Amino acid sequence: MATCPKCGNEVNDGKRICPVCGESLRAEARAAKRARKWIYICCTSVLMIGVFILGIVLALNFLPDNSKSATPTENTTVPTQTQPATKPTAAPTQPTTVPTEPTTAPTEPTTAPTEPTTAPTEPTAAPTEPTVPPTEAPTKPTEPVNDELIGTIYTRRQLMALDNTGHGYGPGTTSGGARPPYPGPLQDKYGKYGANFIAPDNGNIYLTFDCGYEHTATDANGNKYRVTEKILDVLKEKDVKAVFFVTMYYVKDQPDLVRRMIDEGHTVGNHSNNHPVMPEQTIDKMVYEVMSLHDYVKEHFGYEMSLFRFPTGEYSTRSLAVVQSLGYKSVHWSFAYLDYETESQPDPVKALERVTSSHHSGAIYLLHAISTTNASILGDAIDFFRAEGYNLELFA
Repeated sequence: MATCPKCGNEVNDGKRICPVCGESLRAEARAAKRARKWIYICCTSVLMIGVFILGIVLALNFLPDNSKSATPTENTTVPTQTQPATKPTAAPTQPTTVPTEPTTAPTEPTTAPTEPTTAPTEPTAAPTEPTVPPTEAPTKPTEPVNDELIGTIYTRRQLMALDNTGHGYGPGTTSGGARPPYPGPLQDKYGKYGANFIAPDNGNIYLTFDCGYEHTATDANGNKYRVTEKILDVLKEKDVKAVFFVTMYYVKDQPDLVRRMIDEGHTVGNHSNNHPVMPEQTIDKMVYEVMSLHDYVKEHFGYEMSLFRFPTGEYSTRSLAVVQSLGYKSVHWSFAYLDYETESQPDPVKALERVTSSHHSGAIYLLHAISTTNASILGDAIDFFRAEGYNLELFA
């Protein structure tokens, strides 16, 4: 577990961003790692220099006794000495030990440059951690730039002109019916690209669930059950519809649950094929991540998806525009909490208080369908929202 430096929320070490405030966690982890590497380099260098100096001191102590007879062999150890080592005097042997310092010293810095060369590979080795530096500049030579239409709205040239800087996202915390601080300004800025960070102040609450994979749990009687199945049971009992954002893995692994979602009137949303960080992809890869899953679901379920949730919540202006041009709205959220660790689920009592105290008009709740806690508190949360006068509506 790690602690978010901005809001203090405990966050899974594998996460790139804090789900509550959107604070980047990768940069600090990477900086700490680099600091540890440079401390190691400095300590190693100091130790090697100390050993080298000690060797010189010991050599100088023995030289007076051997200088008259061992001068030729001493000179042969100096790789940069071009003079023939034939003078049997003690005077030349003193300078010959001095040049050996530069000949070994250059080998010290050769270890230092190898450290920075590994640093740039850290972002690619930790795909689940934040701030995401854009790995794809608009002038990247492998990206074609032309007037080909991507989807139905933007040409490739127009998309390449848009900023592709990755942004992590978290809505911030709130309580007592107040709308959180960050979604509103982002909605105003990116709404024209089909993005939805929070719904209008309309008295509604919208439930959404992320389904990257299915989690099987065991109840008090020792019976195994699929968590999403239990969530669907509660929604059916309470007559509430929700959006389930699925990946290709989930669709192929749990086709019966996907079919049940569709048949019971829920919305199946697109969570990408492979769950990559979208701003790090080329335009063609973004299109593939969205449309390969779109086409598969349409072919096998006769269902056409229209809502997209960005994997890890990270987006850029360009990626928002790509998704929009493919006929999708992107659905972010105005509430999320740490519910995605299957082996470390939040206490149900505390989780219910957290979920219900954050109620607000136009709320888009992000919950994970692998959470046994969510499955156990969902019915009570729905009852609370209704008692507070909210309508539980299906986001469209």
